[in-house]
Amino acid sequence: MRREELPSAFLAEMEKLLGEEYPAYLESFEQPAASGIRLNTGRVDAEEWSRRSPFSGEPVPWTENGFYVSEADRPARDPYYYAGLYYIQEPSAMAPAALLPVEPGDRVLDLCAAPGGKSTELGAKLRGTGLLFANDISNSRAKALLKNLELFGLPGICVSSEDPEKLAARMPEYFDKILVDAPCSGEGMFRRDESMVRDWVTKGPAWYAPIQSRLIRQAADMLRPGGVMVYSTCTFSPREDEETVRELLEERPEMELVPIPLFPGAADGFGLSGCLRLFPHRLRGEGHFVAMLRKKGEKGESAPGNRGGKSKRGDRIALDGEAEKLFDVLLEILACSLGRLSGGKPSVSALRERLYARDGAVYLLPEEIPDLGGIRFLRTGLLLGETKKGRFEPSQPLAMVLDPKAVPAGAGSAVRVLDLDRGDQRVIRYLKGETILLDSGENARGWILVCVDGFPLGWARGNGGSLKNKYYPGWRWQQSAVRKEDI
Repeated sequence: MRREELPSAFLAEMEKLLGEEYPAYLESFEQPAASGIRLNTGRVDAEEWSRRSPFSGEPVPWTENGFYVSEADRPARDPYYYAGLYYIQEPSAMAPAALLPVEPGDRVLDLCAAPGGKSTELGAKLRGTGLLFANDISNSRAKALLKNLELFGLPGICVSSEDPEKLAARMPEYFDKILVDAPCSGEGMFRRDESMVRDWVTKGPAWYAPIQSRLIRQAADMLRPGGVMVYSTCTFSPREDEETVRELLEERPEMELVPIPLFPGAADGFGLSGCLRLFPHRLRGEGHFVAMLRKKGEKGESAPGNRGGKSKRGDRIALDGEAEKLFDVLLEILACSLGRLSGGKPSVSALRERLYARDGAVYLLPEEIPDLGGIRFLRTGLLLGETKKGRFEPSQPLAMVLDPKAVPAGAGSAVRVLDLDRGDQRVIRYLKGETILLDSGENARGWILVCVDGFPLGWARGNGGSLKNKYYPGWRWQQSAVRKEDI
C-alpha cells in the first residue's frame, strides 16, 4: 500500500495525532512490512532455537521468544512449522500476549482469539496446566483457532464460538487473566493488507468503537478480583484505544490501569499515560495499542454466581485387549510428557479421572472447567483418539502433545518413535500424506510417532518396511504459503 492511496480522512487524523512525527510515519509506507515468528516455548526456548534455526532473523526486542524473518525464509514451508515450533506473526502483534502475566495453573480467557496467534502464546505460558478458554464468535475462524492450538500441542483448552455476552452471563469473575484483542479498524495493518483500507472506508473507528466498549465491559465482568486483563487493538484511533479504556475506568471503579513500562521505540498513550503504543516509523512492526488493567481485590472474592466444576463422565470406553494395552501405554507416555512440561508428572490414575468419551471420541478434560451448558464449543480438552469396534486410534492432537523422549524403549510394538532429520526427504513426503518407506534397520510395526529432529509431527501405522500415513488431511503440506485464515 502506497501512502498516496491512503484515505485523506485517515491521513488528517494521523497528522493531528502524530504532529511532528507525521512525516516519518508517511515515510514508513516506503518500507516493507515487518514479518516474524514467535517460538513455542513449550517446545523450544530461544537458546536452543539459536542453534537450530534455519533462519537468520534478529530477535524482536519486546518479546523473549520472537524473531524477525524475511519472505525469502518461507517459514510456512519449513518442517519446524508443522512440528509446532513457532507461530508466524506480525512482530508488534506479539506484544499483548507477551505482556499479559500468565502463570501456570491460571484460568485464562482469550475473548477474540482467532486465528490463535495470541492464544498459542498464552497456552504455552500455562506449561500444560490450568485452562485456556479461547473464544471467537465466528465459527469458521474458531476452526482455524482450534487447529493452531492443537498444532502447538496445548492440552488444557476449551475452544468456543459464542457471543461474549453469553459467556459473561455464564462465567462471572471466573478468569485469572483475560486478553481482549478487539476487532478494530485495522489502521496498523494498512501497510500489509490493502483490504483493511477498504474496510476502514466503509466502517472505520466509529463503527468499531461500540463493539469494543461492549467487549471490554464483558471481559471485566469475567475477571476475578485481583485478576489482570490486557486490552489491545491493531489500530491507532484514540477513540478505539485510550477512550475505550478510559470509559471503562470511569464506569467501573473496581478496575485500575496498570502502567506498562516503555521500551526503546515504544510510545506512551495519548491522553492516558501508562498505555503502550507501537508505530511503524518508530520500530520494526506494523503497529499496536496495549493497555493493562487490574480488578481490585484478592483472589477468592469472586461472585457467587460463577460456575466451575467437573463435567460428566460420558460414555464408557470399550476396548479389546490389544487396544487396552495401547491406551494404557499412551496414557503413561502422556503423563510423562505433561510432567516434563509442567515440572510435576500427574499420575495415570489422575488422568483417568479426567477422561471423557462421547460418540467414540475420547478426551482428556482440563484440570478444571466451568459449566459449559448452552455454550457453543468446538473442543473441550485434548482429543486423545477414537474407538472403533474395540480398537483405539490415537489422534493428531495427542501426537503433538507427546514428548518423544517419554516413549519407553520397552513399549514393544504398541508405540515406537521414528525420528527423521529435517533434511530427510521423507519428512516432506510424510507431511504430504504419502506412504513412507523405511530404511534398513528401521523396520517397525504398530503405532509410530513420526518426528523431525526430536519434535513430533504425527502418527503412522507400521507395516514392516513401510508406514501407512495417518497425518490429518487438513494439516498437510501446502505447496504455497500457509493459508491466510490460519495465521
